[in-house]
Amino acid sequence: MAFSSHYTEPTCTPTRIALMTGRLPVRTGVTDVLWPGGTAGLPGEERTIAELLSEAGYSTAMWGKWHVGGAEESAPENQGFDYAYYTLYNAAFWMWADVEEHYQADVVAGNAHFYDFPGSEEYKERYGIKIHGIMQGEKGKGRKEIQRITRSSQMVEHEAEMVRQIKGYIKEQAKSEKPFFIYWASNANSPAGSPKDVRFGQNVDSRNNNGVEMVKHSADVAEVLQTLKDEGIDENTLVVWMSDNGPMYAFYPNSGYSWLKGGKGDVFEGGVKTPAFARWPGMIEPGQDPLDIIHVSDMFTTAARIAGIKDNIPDDRVTDGIDQTSFLLNGEGHGRRHYMLHYGGAKVGAARLGDYKAIIGGGVGGGLPQFEMYNVVRDPGEKYGKVYPYLWFVQPISDLMGSHMQMIEKYPHKTYAQ
Repeated sequence: MAFSSHYTEPTCTPTRIALMTGRLPVRTGVTDVLWPGGTAGLPGEERTIAELLSEAGYSTAMWGKWHVGGAEESAPENQGFDYAYYTLYNAAFWMWADVEEHYQADVVAGNAHFYDFPGSEEYKERYGIKIHGIMQGEKGKGRKEIQRITRSSQMVEHEAEMVRQIKGYIKEQAKSEKPFFIYWASNANSPAGSPKDVRFGQNVDSRNNNGVEMVKHSADVAEVLQTLKDEGIDENTLVVWMSDNGPMYAFYPNSGYSWLKGGKGDVFEGGVKTPAFARWPGMIEPGQDPLDIIHVSDMFTTAARIAGIKDNIPDDRVTDGIDQTSFLLNGEGHGRRHYMLHYGGAKVGAARLGDYKAIIGGGVGGGLPQFEMYNVVRDPGEKYGKVYPYLWFVQPISDLMGSHMQMIEKYPHKTYAQ
């Protein structure tokens, strides 16, 4: 099932918070992209889907980009995962390492976008901030740094190692009576170093690093899916693949591209509408591309329902994820989400109700509605946003915002220092 209306948060850290907790990131106090040395992160009192599944008897493991906080409290091995092999940040620091090599040897291995980065050692000396490399953690045993980041092309080796470990884990778990949960957050979505393997560079723009990486990532995903089949458990395994946000044009042409308006960081469709699919042979009918709305937070609640632990979802806080099990099993027309609020950081940037979407803050003024208005089914490129044809929609969207604000009063957002 390829989702034609799959939505995430505008940037990477908030999307991962929503996926792990089933909650809008603003509710947890973590609304920004996180950087080395920052103190914000996924709070220990939040309940992740890995914690719920672990308590229900699942084996849990994660690989790849964690990026929801560097403190031990926020670490995957302390957020429900039995095993974790990960990096703390986004892909930027892979490219920072290229600049260090440039200073030392006048050779740039990849794309030195961050040309004034002084190198990891000098960075620590100047600012007291250590750049952590590849981490490995186990529940109850803590974590350790097992490899330092030295160049962007190293990311390709890291991806290959993750695939090797994931396939090994699947083979091991296939022999167990326990169910398992894997969270694989690939780094192959960035403008960092391209794979050198010519098999994946053919017919791809030589400067489009992201394009080359995605071809390689597709082959990696195929390997993992084939492993499930080889082990005889693909019909008992739900696989969900998704992108975390729209393309980052700051690094064009090395990064992605979209026909939609906007990109990473925007609440326009180009920032929050992303590719996604679900695969479950014998349960999800293949070849579907439904229009029903689904949000990244829905994966939390849906996973809890499928695992039979929906009653374990905390009831002392707001859970924004909606149970979409019926949608997965029955197809188009059975989606249960009819509205969304798109936050840009700590503020609501857009609200969608049915087919209609209001971009908050645009519009006419003088007491008239302060938003742009789109029918995103008819106008997915958001090219015509005049408010006057939608004056009839002013009150419905105001009512939606009003009920949302009332719930915030009842369950206030958490706040944390960045």
